[in-house]
Amino acid sequence: MSRIDRHRLSELYQREVRSFIALHLRSADHAKNAGRHLLCGAPMAWMTRWPGPFPITVAEARGAHVVDVDGIDYIDLCLGDTGAMTGHALPAVAEALYAQAKRGITTMLPSDDAAWVGRELASRFGLPTWQMAMTATDANRFILRFARHLTGRNKVLVFDYCYHGTVDETLAVIGSNGTQISRPGNIGAAFDLALTTTVVPFNDIAALDAALATGEIACVLAEPALTNIGIVMPDPGFHTALRQLTRQYGTLLAIDETHTICVGPGGATRAWELQPDLFVIGKPIGGGMPVAAYGMTDELAARLAPLLGDEAVDVSGVGGTLSGNALAMAAVRATLSNALRDEDFALATPLAQRWAAGVIGVIDDHRLDWHVQQLGCRAEYWFCPPPRNGGEAAAASDPELDAFMHLWALNRGVLLTPFHNMALFSPHHSEHDVDVHSNVFGDAVGALLA
Repeated sequence: MSRIDRHRLSELYQREVRSFIALHLRSADHAKNAGRHLLCGAPMAWMTRWPGPFPITVAEARGAHVVDVDGIDYIDLCLGDTGAMTGHALPAVAEALYAQAKRGITTMLPSDDAAWVGRELASRFGLPTWQMAMTATDANRFILRFARHLTGRNKVLVFDYCYHGTVDETLAVIGSNGTQISRPGNIGAAFDLALTTTVVPFNDIAALDAALATGEIACVLAEPALTNIGIVMPDPGFHTALRQLTRQYGTLLAIDETHTICVGPGGATRAWELQPDLFVIGKPIGGGMPVAAYGMTDELAARLAPLLGDEAVDVSGVGGTLSGNALAMAAVRATLSNALRDEDFALATPLAQRWAAGVIGVIDDHRLDWHVQQLGCRAEYWFCPPPRNGGEAAAASDPELDAFMHLWALNRGVLLTPFHNMALFSPHHSEHDVDVHSNVFGDAVGALLA
């Protein structure tokens, strides 16, 4: 990091901004028009987090490519931040959505796809009993309610800088003085997190043991590896200790695989032989449609069935009128029948390995103390040694350098995930796509260090 001339970085970034504006005249018009009635000029404000002074407007997305309204074609290494990791506009999903839409979208009753989806989820992820939700955020909210009810305890334990969507109880981190605080950026926190949440560093077994020993924790909600703060891998033995300690202290273990499905068809849970009590999967299982699912053991299902069969279930805080609608179930069936299979990961994961090798080659050529992490078909570069927990990852962030690297890539036809330096691969990517990024990355680093 000390080799980066910050004045040169600023000059190069401003040059890239000028190039971006010149390349994206139609997107600029779209952004101006959207700004008249959309808050921050976009359907969701975080869409403005992409590099450049305004977001590009997409005209079409197919396979591993996106085309904007200015006619520029991009290699998409973001894939909707996992939502489209099957590839864009998967024909089987599009056809299933069209066919089901003509037959009806939502009825508050099961469709004929429902039983198939339940069997497939159980087969893939190993838990026998399932329910549907609209988003992984909803699924996480629901399982935390179940955990509090079943254990009679009030608190959830999460890992520092984890990501579980917009669940209020999980938007907490460890502050500079070691105490728990609301995560920076958390708007209008609904309650005192000290009453609901305990936060410990990822990979810190001693801290985990001490927190669980209080007897206050209903559920540990964990990603197999941290992803949203960047890829932070578990230490050897960490998940074994996590499972042993949760059982020892009577705490339920929930695994959220919404991002770590990149490890394989059954996520890290299957690949690493994890044994959760509860399981959440979202985003990619619908091929881009809003849908999620949560699974549970037979023992928990038997205890929850009378509760969810009660006449007051519609005001239980668990549900959603559109959850499990016919269109979503058709999307899940079509997606899991035609994507996210062993043969798909056999194509996508080697591309992530090739991407990582290309980036490492540039780093080594310039003798930089940067590193790459890979998790299945997902990979990411860091401007530091690989962190062991979310606090270290957050401390190592460099927003100015991130912005330059992302904008340089975008101006040359490569889209990286906007929140970090991450690439996600689908079977629709090619080795040529990977090599384009390697060359673009190498040129960016060369320009910085010239």
